[in-house]
Amino acid sequence: MRFLRNLVQRFTQIFQRREVDEELLDELEEALILADVGMATTGKLMGVIRESVKRNELKTADEVKAKLKEMIADLLSGDTNLRFGENPPTVWLFVGVNGTGKTTTIAKFARWLQKQGKKPLLVAADTFRAAAIDQLKVWGERLRVPVIAHQMGADPAAVAFDGIQAAKARGYDVVLIDTAGRMHTKQNLLEEMRKIYRVAAKALEREPDEVLLILDGTTGQNAIAQAEGFTAAVPVSGIIVTKLDGTAKGGAVLAIKDRLGIPIKAVGVGETADDLELFDPEAFASALLGENEQEG
Repeated sequence: MRFLRNLVQRFTQIFQRREVDEELLDELEEALILADVGMATTGKLMGVIRESVKRNELKTADEVKAKLKEMIADLLSGDTNLRFGENPPTVWLFVGVNGTGKTTTIAKFARWLQKQGKKPLLVAADTFRAAAIDQLKVWGERLRVPVIAHQMGADPAAVAFDGIQAAKARGYDVVLIDTAGRMHTKQNLLEEMRKIYRVAAKALEREPDEVLLILDGTTGQNAIAQAEGFTAAVPVSGIIVTKLDGTAKGGAVLAIKDRLGIPIKAVGVGETADDLELFDPEAFASALLGENEQEG
């Protein structure tokens, strides 16, 4: 894995020590907090570690590391697979505040779907910002993926409806719907999300297959507050964490999953269309604790 570079050195240094003492445990706890795992989640993890050490079940730093890795992977486990509808088109609704990399992430998914041999269709339902519509169109041209768009100020739910109808008529496999990330009030935003979801379900004649919440990995604990807002409006089925290539706060992934129970489905690790990695809990745990740092 190509992310969490700024975290692994801290954990690597801790586990280079052989003796398991209070100093090692304190340093490990501090490292988890600095990685933005959060006080509550760190407390759960370290509580088990300290109790296991007290019972003499963990005698070496390697054993502590193995136990922590196991717990992290277990915490992050769940249905991390992306859902596809039994009958096309599959519809994925993307939500999240502006600035999280939502539109770029949608483009990355379009590219990933192309590699799987599927025909994606982009839908510009963030009609409150001309820049958002234009950005999606630019990605569409770059990837040679069609974009369904209306004029700025159009009804976002109507754009979503038209996108799904177009996919049905033209034989596209997966519809990727961009939505607004900011309006005049939070309540307006959440009501708009609910409307888009209802209209998409009506056009599809079933619930959308995924509601994917985009969170910026560099915002750490602030991402949790964002997540709680969107999950109150629509049934978020998965989380995509962006910008993990350059942050020391990647541990927030643990706090988000622990707090909300929503599976992490992919991570963004760069700016190009190919910089998307499907989420693997065990690989993440290994990367966080520095096991993969020699892999390039």
